[in-house]
Amino acid sequence: MNEQLGSEPIGKLLLKFSIPAIAGMLVSSLYNLLDRIFVGRLGALAMTGIGLTLPFMTLLTAFTSLVGIGTSAIVSMRLGQNRKEDAEKVLGNAFSMLTVLMLVVTVIGLIFKEPILTLLGASELTMGYASDYITIILIGSVFQGIGAGLSNVIRAEGHPAKATIVLVIGTVLDMILNPLFIFTFNMGIAGAAWTTVLSATVTTILVIAHFVGKKSVLKLRIVNLKLSLPIVKDILSIGLSPFFMQIAAFIVGIISNNALKTYGGDVAIGAMTVVNAVMILFLMSAMGITQGAQPILGFNYGAQQYDRVKKTLKLELALVTAICVFTFLMVQFFPTGLARILSNDLELINAASHGMKIFLLMLPIIGAQIVGASYFQAVGAAKKATFLGLLRQVITLIPMLIILPNFFGLTGVWAAAPTSDFISCSVAIVFVAREIKRLGKAEQHQAEVIEHRSLS
Repeated sequence: MNEQLGSEPIGKLLLKFSIPAIAGMLVSSLYNLLDRIFVGRLGALAMTGIGLTLPFMTLLTAFTSLVGIGTSAIVSMRLGQNRKEDAEKVLGNAFSMLTVLMLVVTVIGLIFKEPILTLLGASELTMGYASDYITIILIGSVFQGIGAGLSNVIRAEGHPAKATIVLVIGTVLDMILNPLFIFTFNMGIAGAAWTTVLSATVTTILVIAHFVGKKSVLKLRIVNLKLSLPIVKDILSIGLSPFFMQIAAFIVGIISNNALKTYGGDVAIGAMTVVNAVMILFLMSAMGITQGAQPILGFNYGAQQYDRVKKTLKLELALVTAICVFTFLMVQFFPTGLARILSNDLELINAASHGMKIFLLMLPIIGAQIVGASYFQAVGAAKKATFLGLLRQVITLIPMLIILPNFFGLTGVWAAAPTSDFISCSVAIVFVAREIKRLGKAEQHQAEVIEHRSLS
């Protein structure tokens, strides 16, 4: 499979890696959708309770991304450089880092959960829902972190289908248990949390079983669990980009939830939860393509096959943009129908359908942002990836969330995201265009060197 990364036609290769990733992403997004549908049947306040925990969940994801994304990018490059033993050392260090980090986060989260939820906009009516849910999630966060952090390494070593199967098994289990725990066992919102934890535990067991089994390219060895400072630095240098983006998203969640609560009350927070679920459902296909492209980009960049890197980047950008345009059309023409999928509360449906059309207004151009950040992560250009992420999540979005509601109220809260998207995506388009041009020059230089050697 590793040889195919450097020789097989790009279109065929991208489909081979992206289709399993898209399938896994769609199953995962379907879980998120069903999870919120079930919780939505418990009432608007329960939906708001889930919404209040989303920034908290983003914080947990930040630490998973800090290790997981950096690990997968480095593993791809090491395999492209035929350095298998070094790739295994990276894998072992990643396992230890995830275990330690998530244990620390769990303890701190359990101690300070109520102050954090208050900061996130919880009211007396919604605190109970949010606290019950996040307490259970924190208890199982170590298993979630290890499974999510290392599953992409399975894909990076050339087993995209298996990575998807692992994800699908955990997600299907979650789908089965959700209605049982929430309704049959009458556990309410706590039931939704327990199904998430149990499913994540199964996923983690399957991921570890893969890396200690016979069919994996890389092995999880005890000798590699000892942390190596150079490896830790390498992982963090790439992982810092998605980490900062997730931390930024956490900060945005605080500001956004409080603005929604101020100008629209608890229902507005629930409406944002619905909008985010719809966005996840559609854009997971785009994320699946970028996930499928990462090992191809990382391998060929490490092997200095810049022509293949350029072809992959251009095809990835075209496919992601097409998905974003389709999503835009669905949101603009069928917002109420989409909102009804997640709730039967009329007030919540009306708020979500109104906000959805504004919040996702810039979808047609957001492909450059998604692809650009993912590409620079894959090739180890951490500073550019970090800048693109922070430009959207911090530099432009936070000021918009503070300024626009003062003039336009709740509509201003919804409008902050597309305003930020327009600015940040314009910059991302420039970055991607320059990178394609640079890759073309590198490709031309290689051709000239080869020609010169053949003549000498």
